[in-house]
Amino acid sequence: MSARTIPTSEAAPGPVIPTENIGSGQEGGVRDQVRAWLQRVRGGEMGALPAIGGFIVLSILFSILSPVFLTERNFANLMTQAATLVMLGMALVFVILLGEIDLSAGVTAGVSMCIFIVLVNVQGLNWILALAIAFGAGVLIGTFIGFFVARVGIPSFVVTLGLFLGLQGVELMIIGAGGLYRVQIPEILAIQNRNMPPWAGWTMLVVILAVSAATSFWDRARRSRAGVMNRTIALVWIKLGFIAVLGGAVVYILNQDRGQSIRAVQGVPIVVPIVLAILWAGTFVLDRTKYGRNIYAIGGNAEAARRAGIKVVMVRWTAFIVCSTLSVVAGLFSISKVGSVDAAAGRDLVLSGVAAAVVGGVSLFGGRGRLLHAAVGALVIAVITNGLGLLNLPAGVNFAVTGGVLILAATVDAVSRKRGGAVVRT
Repeated sequence: MSARTIPTSEAAPGPVIPTENIGSGQEGGVRDQVRAWLQRVRGGEMGALPAIGGFIVLSILFSILSPVFLTERNFANLMTQAATLVMLGMALVFVILLGEIDLSAGVTAGVSMCIFIVLVNVQGLNWILALAIAFGAGVLIGTFIGFFVARVGIPSFVVTLGLFLGLQGVELMIIGAGGLYRVQIPEILAIQNRNMPPWAGWTMLVVILAVSAATSFWDRARRSRAGVMNRTIALVWIKLGFIAVLGGAVVYILNQDRGQSIRAVQGVPIVVPIVLAILWAGTFVLDRTKYGRNIYAIGGNAEAARRAGIKVVMVRWTAFIVCSTLSVVAGLFSISKVGSVDAAAGRDLVLSGVAAAVVGGVSLFGGRGRLLHAAVGALVIAVITNGLGLLNLPAGVNFAVTGGVLILAATVDAVSRKRGGAVVRT
């Protein structure tokens, strides 16, 4: 007879733990947790593990093929190159978790930046107000998509494909065919092209450790009040130690002088803490709020979620608004990097954003994945682009390799989902 079980998390679906262990108030030691994790991996719940493995293998490969790949300068370039893709991938996670798609996210970012730059360069509007209007455009586009998908019932593929084409026309009307505007706002250019002082990088790491510790202990207190078992406290210290070591190594490398002139170039790029702050906020929403749990529930089984009292229409609607709004942030990162806006802005971003999420382990079938997975997937794609560029290979090779990695990731997702569905939990 099967043992009664309870979930280990109030957020995304997780493993089940026999209630025989409840008396101790925690789910067992580190060895038990590792064993449970290995069991989940064998059952198909691999998460970002394949992407992490791919990242390590590709990094080793490119470091062998190109002596420039592991230099401090290229490491910083990799961070800034990946920022736009990380942001767009995280934006798309909110709708992919529902089993939906937003093919217009890239051009949403592009048209918002077109509005922004015309308001500043042509109309002479204050850049902060112009940026607020650009974000408003993103919210409006997300509201439009959400209405037709969630309320009217049109497939998201059809609605967003239509907007993918239509918004390109809007960009042409705003900028004009062949038009281009330079970004001349120092604050915007600084996002991707300036660095924090070395001391600020270490301060950022301390803040990350403090926030991570506070969040972990808050989770434990909340679970204790709810009468739910906690994982062993050793896992908290292991996680904090891992963040300290990895984060310390990254800050140390980025604080090295990577300039090629008399002027020193060192420090963590300004875009990095912005991305990390949005990653933490989005993860908090998905993992620790009712809204996030509802997204996972709808992605897992929309009809069961509706019968459980979840407002499926409203959750779907707002998810598209969140996606479009975060896409505007990705567009802001993009124009900061290239320093200009043209009528084709954002056109080639969205497919790479979807690829980042899928490569990172976010399931296209919905209900499984995390924002961190999309970030890891974006880093994998950025490593491919960066490494092949250093080898001076043609752009066609980059597209072919990225496409192959995407197909492989989608195959892993489909196979692992079938394996997971075949596992009988007792």
